[in-house]
Amino acid sequence: MPFTKPPARPHPLARSPHVERANRWLESLWERGFANKPSLDPAVLWEKALKDSPAAGEAGGRSAQDVADFRERLIALTHALQAEARLNSLGLTIAHGQLVRVIRQRLELGALWASTPDVLAHPMAPPIIVVGQMRSGTTRVHRLLAADPAHAATRFCDSWLPVPRRPDTRPAWSALSLLAARTLDPWLDSIHPFGVTRADEELGWLACALDHCAYEAQWRIPSFSAWSEARDPAPVYREFARILRTDAHFHGNAMQPRVLKVPQFAEDLPALLEQFPEARLVMTKRCQDDLAASSASLVANQMTIQSDTPCIDWIRSEVQRKIALRQERMAEARAAFTGPVADVDFRDLDKDWEAAVARIYADLGLTLSPKALAAMQAEQRRACHSPHTEHAAQVACFDAD
Repeated sequence: MPFTKPPARPHPLARSPHVERANRWLESLWERGFANKPSLDPAVLWEKALKDSPAAGEAGGRSAQDVADFRERLIALTHALQAEARLNSLGLTIAHGQLVRVIRQRLELGALWASTPDVLAHPMAPPIIVVGQMRSGTTRVHRLLAADPAHAATRFCDSWLPVPRRPDTRPAWSALSLLAARTLDPWLDSIHPFGVTRADEELGWLACALDHCAYEAQWRIPSFSAWSEARDPAPVYREFARILRTDAHFHGNAMQPRVLKVPQFAEDLPALLEQFPEARLVMTKRCQDDLAASSASLVANQMTIQSDTPCIDWIRSEVQRKIALRQERMAEARAAFTGPVADVDFRDLDKDWEAAVARIYADLGLTLSPKALAAMQAEQRRACHSPHTEHAAQVACFDAD
């Protein structure tokens, strides 16, 4: 079906009038005493999360090092938010809500692992990991490979709500969250093609361990980015692996190769491969100028909602720095990896995606079945009718101004 075209996005820092209304409404609530202004004090965040979640869940399934790592990350992140992010009222409310949810999820997951430790010992097929810069075609490759019935993938709702439920109400809660997000941001689906139960990246699992990638795309927090980039990411990826095994156990697809994808993998590939040493890799690449322009557009779209003073020049500079860092780390990890690797160029996907996919399968030693190809063709047709096709035109207009 054809999509409803969003209103023109006049510049990278454009935002919906709904953002202004939300800011005014929140400020009015606080001024009149109808609600308390949200806090970013770590102690307050923990106290609120513990009202609904078991304290014993903090250590469930985790080493003392992993428990301490999360605590330290929370302190560093909240410090950066208060000192650097310049959040508006809506941004403060979103940040508070996100962090309380992350702590609550961590406690609930730990309680689950303490009560059913066999979940973490569940064997899994080696995954297929899509590795590349943000905006380099990773989503397209990921969804094509995930369409193969022989493979498994992570649903959007399970990425951001990783605690299993029976009955599984996560799709409904995710639908409500996306409705709210689309109301605040009419260009959201042009930035990334969302779907509640569609195959999507595991960004929510990294956010659940307080990796910096999801947060630096929303908020100006350079001290937390620098602190995280210099820190051993092993505790984050141990948590990631635990969540993956939990998700596979819940869905009963552990013996199907899971197609994984988050751009942050380019920065932390050795830590991820330590958890999955028999993985197959698909490495994406794209012209650096196109990468930078598209990435800056995404970050600007997110930051302008939660801060009244975002700086597009700083965003563009930070994006360039991030691309260089990930390129260096990705090259180092690639040189040390001895397993199967397939390379794919963004231009090749545009030119002949079927030929590009056939090369990926051949390089990884996989069989491209007729059923897989038919499913990929259906996915490609769906993608052709997505609002995401509008993003390139938006970026081109920004560059022309």
